[in-house]
Amino acid sequence: MPTNSVRALVDAEWLAGNLNSPHVAVVDGSWHLPTINRDPLAEFETTHIPGAVFFDIDRIADDANPLPHMIPSEEKFAGQVSALGIGNDDHIIAYDTTGVGSAARVWWMFHLFGHDRVSVLDGGLPIWQKSGGPVEDQVPVPTTTNFTARLNRDLLRTTEDLLRNIENGAEQVLDARTQGRFTGKEPEPRPGLRSGHIPKSLNLPFLDLYDPKTHLMKSVDQLTEVFSKSGVGEEKRVITSCGSGITACNLALALHLIGRTDVAVYDGSWSEWGGRIDTPIGK
Repeated sequence: MPTNSVRALVDAEWLAGNLNSPHVAVVDGSWHLPTINRDPLAEFETTHIPGAVFFDIDRIADDANPLPHMIPSEEKFAGQVSALGIGNDDHIIAYDTTGVGSAARVWWMFHLFGHDRVSVLDGGLPIWQKSGGPVEDQVPVPTTTNFTARLNRDLLRTTEDLLRNIENGAEQVLDARTQGRFTGKEPEPRPGLRSGHIPKSLNLPFLDLYDPKTHLMKSVDQLTEVFSKSGVGEEKRVITSCGSGITACNLALALHLIGRTDVAVYDGSWSEWGGRIDTPIGK
């Protein structure tokens, strides 16, 4: 299957028909805020799509960085993905246990490291089970592969990039947090962070991308309208941000679905920006 035929979003029916294909690799990329008190690995071990492996977002990360789940080196990403039994010829299907959460982070990380054959399961595990898809509790023992990773820095932004962008306004910054957190009226879930937003940034709470009843991603036309209403134009590249680089990837995925390939993610997001004392806060 050529790369350009891989859709960024697949439905449960598609996965059911392709689950046993030799080069389809299913990945559970579930992650939750620490305040939720849910253990995604323990949940995976009791209930997951048959043959799926667990992509640990907190483990496939830069251990030396005190910020949460910052991207790892090429070598570490390649090693961790190889240990999951995933190869460069595989079409990866990422899902999570909420259907509106962290699977997009997995999608973005594979793109970031040069692997475009990756899709998100629309609706995640809830829709899979609702559609009659089977689950199992047998944890697979993958055969190690030799996955090759090549970091595409064009899809990544740092605090220094964002500081320069405040001055030159070259790119649009779009924040996926709730409006209350964006305005500073709601407290941050992580202690020690200031409240507010990056100056000149726009706000689009990531849940606005999903149908509130079905938790499926909205249609392309609906997404186009959502982004337009948020103030995102087509004249500038977009940088997405959030609390710690997870839900920002939902914005990146949705923008990809409407044809925007000029999108980067601020990996440190508010965990980095709000945790420093030398970064300005927007009013």
